[in-house]
Parts: sequence; structure tokens; C-alpha cells
Amino acid sequence: MSENFVDLGKVNAPSGVLVLGMAGWIDEWRELGQPLSERARAAAATGGGHLREGFCEAVAVPAADDRPLTVRASTSPSPFDGEPTIATLEIGLALPWPETADRRVPVRLGDLPVDRCGMVVGDAAGLDAWTGLGAESVDGLADVFYWGLYADDAHARFGGERIARHGVDGPHGWLDLPVAEAAARAAELTAWRDRLHGRGLIVSVDEHTDFHRFQRAGWHHPLHVGAIDVGGCQVLGIEWDQGDHSIRHNGEREADQVYAVTLGADETGTMVMRWTIPPYDHDHDHDHDHDHDHDHDHDHDHGDEDG
Repeated sequence: MSENFVDLGKVNAPSGVLVLGMAGWIDEWRELGQPLSERARAAAATGGGHLREGFCEAVAVPAADDRPLTVRASTSPSPFDGEPTIATLEIGLALPWPETADRRVPVRLGDLPVDRCGMVVGDAAGLDAWTGLGAESVDGLADVFYWGLYADDAHARFGGERIARHGVDGPHGWLDLPVAEAAARAAELTAWRDRLHGRGLIVSVDEHTDFHRFQRAGWHHPLHVGAIDVGGCQVLGIEWDQGDHSIRHNGEREADQVYAVTLGADETGTMVMRWTIPPYDHDHDHDHDHDHDHDHDHDHDHGDEDG
């Protein structure tokens, strides 16, 4: 049965190397001694491959350096809320499939977990400039959000607009404040909460790092997808619904929740990279829970014997 794909956007790869990686760890590659671009270039030179060090994971492939590359996805319903989630991510690389290779047989490059923080598709060299969690704002601005039991009381006292997201109302807050003003606004909210309630209001300050900018770019997309500029390149970010992640992908690599990445050819003989996430299997999950319960009982009995 053929899949129906929707366009998610376009990226470019002026370095000739494209990366699909875990958004929460992109900036950690350079902390491990070798930039992502160098590792990715070496993998792409052999036709593509999987990169992994510590918690950092990515797949790198060669790609055309002179044109936009189309990113598409097919979807399947989430077991969490029935909303569409990505089943197959497909990235056109705009390079011809090698004449000596069988177009009918995809090449397995490795596998990737679904990062709770999201995934990034972009140029390897451009992503060397990525600013992640804990980095400083790239434009001197930040967003402030607040939500919780006393959000209505806080709104009556402090104001703030409703920050809408796809399918939900979203929290209250303020966008695009200077970082110092954002910090002062958050401190005022926190002091008010502590003085009157002690708890019941969560306040967050998100500086405009690339990590936050890609999440913000996808606020209004049904698949949480958004494009931003990083290092002079257009990069696509994909955020996962946290409820869906907790059901289908929780534990990630350590729980063997990983999904195959392949290099193949489309109907025109052009190279594509595909990341395939199978639909949720209720029967398999039930069997897994049964096995887990059996192991737990076995461990409990063993503990009694030791005691």
C-alpha cells in the first residue's frame, strides 16, 4: 500500500553534507573534541553513515550543495490522542542513485531514537553554530511564559497575551522581550506567587537560542515542524508531542526504542534518506508489559531467596 506524503519544508546543504540529528544534543558534539561537520563529512565520504558518541547521535549523508532539498513525511495516528505523527521522514538529496547499485535495495545507514527534545535536519557545517539549552540568546531577546493553578489570577494582576499553539490555547506570557526585561518580569511573577500562594504557578524564561527558535517555529504546525536559519543555512526542526513520546519512544536508545534510517532511490532514480517509525503496535506493547511483569516477579522471588 502506498503512503501519502505531505511536504514539511525545505533545507539546504551548501557544504554538501546533510545531517538528521537529535536536537537536544547538536551543540554537544563540539564539546566532545571534534565538530559535527568533521564527523559528518567523513561519514558522507563513504556514502553516509551513523554517528554516535555518548548521548549524541546523528546520521550524515551526501547531498546536493546547489539547490533546496525537500523534506516530506507520511503519518500514522498517535496512540496518545489519535493525532497524526510522523511515520516516515523522507529527505530528497537531489543526487543521482549510483548506476552500479540496485535501486530496489535500500542501504541501511543505522538507526536513531526519537529525541524527546526533537530532531533537526540541516547542513552539517551550518549546525556547528547551533545554540542549545543553556546557551545565550542569539538576538538578545527572550520569551516569558506562565501557567498553572493561579494563572488566571496572575493574568489579572500582570497581564500577558495567550500564546496559542496548534490545537491548544497555550500559556500566558510575553514574546520578544530584551533578556534583562524578561528576567525581571519572571522574577516579579515568582515573587508574587511565593508571597501569596507558595506554589501553583510555573514561570519559564526561554532565551532565543536556536533550540527555542526551532520549537517556536513549529508552534502552529500540526506535526510541530518549523524552519529557522542556523549558520546561514535553512534548518528544519521537528518537535515531538510529549504524550506521544512517553507512550511510543520513552527510554529511547537505552530501551531499544530506535528506528531504521536508510538511503534509497525514489521513482526518478534520485537519492532519498528515509527514517521509518512503525505505527504503534498495541499487541506487541501488551506482550512487552507481560514479559516485564514476569521478569519483575522473577527478580522479586530471587530477592526473597537472598534475604
